[in-house]
Amino acid sequence: MDAPSQDWWSAAEIAEARLPDLPTTKRKINQRAKSEGWDRQPGKVRRRKGRGGGLEYHYSLFPVRARLALIEPPQEIEAKRSREDAWADFDRLNDNAKQKAEARLKAACLVAECEGAGMIRSAAVSAVATRSEVSEKSIWNWLQMIEGVAEADWLAFLAPKPTGGRGKVEPIDPAFFGLIRDDWLRLEGPSLTSCYDRAKRVAKKEGLPVAPIHQVRRKMKEAVSKPTEVFLRKGAEALRRYYPHQDRDKSALSAMECVCGDYHKFDVFVRWPGESLPVRVQGVFFSDVYSGKILSWRLSLTANSHTVQLALGDLIERFGIPKSALLDNGREFAAKVITGGTETRFRFKMREDDIPGLLPMLGVKIHWATPYSGQSKPIERAFRDLCDRVAKHPAFEGAYTGNKPDAKPENYGNRAVPLEEFIAVLTEEVEDHNAREGRRSEIAYGRSFNQVFEASYKATPIRKATKEQRRLWLMGAEGLKASAKNGELKLLGSRYWAEWMYRIAGQKVVGRFDPDNVHAGLHVYDLDGQYIGHAACVEKGDFLGVEDAREMARKRGQFIRAAKEEARASREFSAAEIAARLRAAGEDAKANDLPEAEIVQLVTPHAKAPKTPKTPVLMRRDNEAATEARLEAEIARLEDRRTPVAVEDDPEVNFERCQELERLDADGHPLTEEQRNFLRDYQRSAAYRSFLRMRRAFGGEE
Repeated sequence: MDAPSQDWWSAAEIAEARLPDLPTTKRKINQRAKSEGWDRQPGKVRRRKGRGGGLEYHYSLFPVRARLALIEPPQEIEAKRSREDAWADFDRLNDNAKQKAEARLKAACLVAECEGAGMIRSAAVSAVATRSEVSEKSIWNWLQMIEGVAEADWLAFLAPKPTGGRGKVEPIDPAFFGLIRDDWLRLEGPSLTSCYDRAKRVAKKEGLPVAPIHQVRRKMKEAVSKPTEVFLRKGAEALRRYYPHQDRDKSALSAMECVCGDYHKFDVFVRWPGESLPVRVQGVFFSDVYSGKILSWRLSLTANSHTVQLALGDLIERFGIPKSALLDNGREFAAKVITGGTETRFRFKMREDDIPGLLPMLGVKIHWATPYSGQSKPIERAFRDLCDRVAKHPAFEGAYTGNKPDAKPENYGNRAVPLEEFIAVLTEEVEDHNAREGRRSEIAYGRSFNQVFEASYKATPIRKATKEQRRLWLMGAEGLKASAKNGELKLLGSRYWAEWMYRIAGQKVVGRFDPDNVHAGLHVYDLDGQYIGHAACVEKGDFLGVEDAREMARKRGQFIRAAKEEARASREFSAAEIAARLRAAGEDAKANDLPEAEIVQLVTPHAKAPKTPKTPVLMRRDNEAATEARLEAEIARLEDRRTPVAVEDDPEVNFERCQELERLDADGHPLTEEQRNFLRDYQRSAAYRSFLRMRRAFGGEE
């Protein structure tokens, strides 16, 4: 440390110098010197030479800041910050800087305690410096930082000021930084290092100053916000996921107040009837939003509205009609047979004359889930459970496909499980999913989904469907033609008949049925949508089964007896009564005849008039006329065979005709040009493919 220009100071000179931490009057200086014992320090005090005498003190007795003021040139006193700015700066510091501020505060408080106990400040500073193992100069600096500051704000004023970096940092050239920033903020997501290297090549050619990469990285964090980075490097969907998700409270709901439905494709190879290759089946599931319980499900090869319709029917049949439904936005749920008439549908064209779908007709309010947002559908949590417990079930070893193309197991494609086995395992796991206890939702509190659902279901008013409403979710088959003989209907290889069906013989009707239970019968409607009646399925009997034959004979006998009784009851008059009334009418007619003529004139035949032929000649002419009539009828029949027959606009008739032509063509029979044109055009139609899939799925001749 450099020595000051003056080593010895009198009390008057010290007061006049106005040094830090020293009084500014001669009297106070003398009191300070006496209290601190300056005159008892050997080599630090001497008699003043010259007139007036007195004592002079060595500058080493002065406080540290006073000595520094004598050595260093005077500096402008920095204006103190406001308490708001001080606390704002403190809040921006890291933990290390805040710990330093707490250590300074502890030292300053110790100095204040020592002064309160009667020690002078310099002695207190010296004692605290020794105890805290810091220099006295540092403590004096800290005391100056909190001079005139309320004790409650000492921590903020003692904290190191945010510097924003070490040393002086040269600013980055805006053009150079812009090259790196615009190259880095692309959806391809290049690394900052590669962008920096490319920018250096451009800067070298154009003469731009190059900044170090660590400064560029720091500048990038300061200049580019995180939302901007996410949007420009990852896209709008990533920006949507970046925003915090919403926790939705289910405690205000109740059982069956809202159900959630969605499709799920299982990661298992299954042998589906009618399919030559293994398939991954899909299932539509409906769960209760309040409890999480899976209420109903159905399997299918593809996502379609018919399976959704049947799964909804199972739910309503067993549990009742829900108040609202949260549905996926797929075509299978947005189909008009399900949600027709809903104003907020996002698919298909909406018209004012749309027929209401199944849910609107039952008074169910529709809510649509956000597209491509699994977190908005609570049933997705159940699917995650089924992925682990169903797809990876030990019974399906070798049939698991993996949940993505690059995650196929080593035994991929080793086997495919039969559909019956898959349904049995799925049924067991769904029941276990509902009955498993220890659920941690805000509703369950350790209970199972079944327990939560049953507790709320008992205390909630539930709407039940009528028998007429139950027929709404059955699959409809239009264009069925009743047999002209007895009104019998045929569908998917099964026959349906009831005693009342003679009334629809030869007519086209609409049938509603459950494709998973075709033996349950057929609900028959006319083409105007009016319900006609139910037709039972005519079961096939065992070829040698006596009981089946007896049962059939018993039913036939009952039908014949009922028909006979109805026929007898329908006759009001017997044949004898009708004959007697006819004879009476004939006698009355004879009584009313005109009287006979009394004068009769004979007409003489003309001389050239042909004579009356004999009886054999008349018979021969009659035979010739009959033969000629038969020849004309045969000629007309042959002409009709050459004339193309107009095909009825009946989908099932067209499909049967196509099947017949295919068999003839396969057997080598020649087809006419009209027949070949019909076969070629119909095989390209959607109706042909639909009937073919139905025949394969539900059995039947091809």
